[in-house]
Amino acid sequence: MKKVVLLLVSAFIMCAAFAQPVDGPINQEAGKCYAQCVMPDRYETLSEQVLAKEASTRLEVVPAQFETQSESVLAKEAGKRLEVVPAQYETVSEQVIAKAGYSKLSVIPAQFETVSEQVLVTPAQTKWVKGKGDQNCLSANPDDCIVWCLVEVPATYRTVTRTVLKAPATTTETPVPAQYKTVTRSVISSPASVREVEIPAEYKTVTKTILSSPATVREVTIPAEYKTVTKTVLAEKGGTTEWREVLCSNRVTTARIQQIQSALMSRGYNVGPRGADNVMGPDTRNALIKFQKSQGLPVGNLNMETLKALGIAN
Repeated sequence: MKKVVLLLVSAFIMCAAFAQPVDGPINQEAGKCYAQCVMPDRYETLSEQVLAKEASTRLEVVPAQFETQSESVLAKEAGKRLEVVPAQYETVSEQVIAKAGYSKLSVIPAQFETVSEQVLVTPAQTKWVKGKGDQNCLSANPDDCIVWCLVEVPATYRTVTRTVLKAPATTTETPVPAQYKTVTRSVISSPASVREVEIPAEYKTVTKTILSSPATVREVTIPAEYKTVTKTVLAEKGGTTEWREVLCSNRVTTARIQQIQSALMSRGYNVGPRGADNVMGPDTRNALIKFQKSQGLPVGNLNMETLKALGIAN
C-alpha cells in the first residue's frame, strides 16, 4: 500500500512529465527537487471613476437672516421713601444700695481686779514691862530690885481684800458696710430716627428680532457625480509552464499527506469520504488543484508556494 501511495505522489509531482529536465531551473540547489508547473491565468482588479451624473446648477433661496437684540427700558422712575429707624436698646447692669452702711457702737465693760492690802490696826508703841527682881540687886527691899523694861510693841495689821477698778468702761464704733445688689435694665443706646431711602429706577429687558440680512437667491453649482467601477481583467494569460521547487518524493510521507488533507479540510475542501486517510487519492488531488487555482498558485504538484499557503512547513 505504501508503494502505491508513493507512486501516486510521484505521478502528481511530475506535472510536466519530464523524466529529466533539459533546460533546468535557474539557481537550482543540490538536494532540492524541481518541476515544471502550469501557471494559472493572473488577473488583477482595476478601479476607475465613471461619470454617473452630469454637473448642473440650481437656484437656491438664501433665507433672510434675523438677529435678536435686547435693550433695557425704564419700567419705573426712581423715587424716595421715608423709613423709620427704630431705637436701639442695650442691656446694662449696675450696682444699687440695698441697705445703707452704718456704724455700730459696742460697750466695752469696765475691768476690775481683786487686791489685798495690810491695814494698820494699832500703831507700834513702847511700854514698860515689869520684870523679875534682879538677883544681883544689893537692896534688901525686893521692890527695890524690881526691873522695869521698856519694850517695843510692834504695830498690828490685818489683811483687807477688796475689788478695785482696773480699767473704766469704754465704747467702740464699728462700721457696718452698705449692702448692694445688681440691677439689670434696658436703656436706649440710640434713639429712634427717620431716614430717607433712595429707591432706584427699575428697568426691564426687552428682546426683539430685527432683520440683519434680507433674503436672496443664489445659483448653486451641483458637481458631477462619479462612481467607482471595479472590474477584474486578465493581466497575464496562464497555461505556460515554469520551473518551481517541489517537495521531493522522499519527503512526501504519510504524516505530510495527513497535514495537507487536514489543512484542505479546514478550508472547506473535500479530500474524500474517509477524510484525512494519509493517502494522496484522486479526491485529495482534486481538492488540492481547486485550492491552487482559487489562490492563483502554480497548479499540479506539491510546490513550496502551495505548502506555504496551506500553512505547512516544508
